[in-house]
Amino acid sequence: MRTLVAAVTLVAASLPAMCQLSSKKALNLEAAKKIAAAAEAEARKNNWNVVICIVDDGANLIYLQKMDGTQIGSVDIAQMKARTAIKMKRPSKVLEDAVAGGRNAVLKLPDVLPVEGGLPLMAGTDFIGAIGVSGVTSQQDGQIAAAGVAAASAMK
Repeated sequence: MRTLVAAVTLVAASLPAMCQLSSKKALNLEAAKKIAAAAEAEARKNNWNVVICIVDDGANLIYLQKMDGTQIGSVDIAQMKARTAIKMKRPSKVLEDAVAGGRNAVLKLPDVLPVEGGLPLMAGTDFIGAIGVSGVTSQQDGQIAAAGVAAASAMK
């Protein structure tokens, strides 16, 4: 019986070493603001008024800004583009291209907006969130979002 108790105690003591939590990078408000600032700079350079949205890896809103003069409908659209990019782990343009290529089933995917302007944010090979932009043409939204992604890529 003592041997059994000793064995169970030894196994129980070693569990914390075997079951460690992973560490992962995560977006915070400061990083989201820097990403949005880079996107805003691209928008201002081109005299485009847009909404810029940053979500985390669970598609939760971290930061949203609406530039003066942007239509209010872009508030929802920017969020949907960002959520699409992180939920599907790909640019929203990939889904737009699939629809354009005849893959209409994409239109039935839940909570997905297949329109360019949403891009995933990465830390190495890990998805840490996404940026969504709306307010000008989809291609221009994508250009602005790409400026945010470039800023995110430069962060350590």
